[in-house]
Amino acid sequence: MTTAPAAEKIPTDQTLGLPIYPGAQFIASYDAGRGQRFYIFGSAASFVDLVGFYRTVLKQKGDLIFDAPATHQFEVGRFREDTMAFPPGVTIKDFQSQVSQGYPNPKPGGQPARFPTIIQIVPLAER
Repeated sequence: MTTAPAAEKIPTDQTLGLPIYPGAQFIASYDAGRGQRFYIFGSAASFVDLVGFYRTVLKQKGDLIFDAPATHQFEVGRFREDTMAFPPGVTIKDFQSQVSQGYPNPKPGGQPARFPTIIQIVPLAER
């Protein structure tokens, strides 16, 4: 997987076709293969708050796929194994624990210094 070019525009709800949690900061996007990209955002909000937000806006319960570190996934489209590397959707990961103070903010001097929660968005289709 490779990081997107430095001149990449910050994605929006409209360009991704999925909601981005208010105040979440774009970190990077990566080539997932098979013509897909996934987009990583950091948030100062708690894991519980993010899961609640996406349950409301996506109108679905989603699935807790790992207890520790807590990881919740919302699939929003059909996974096509022959054309996709990842199912379209939103994954929330709790990066704050007894062994981690959070995901380091890659922007020098960026605030917060560490994100307690990370959001991964895989769009339905490239736009």
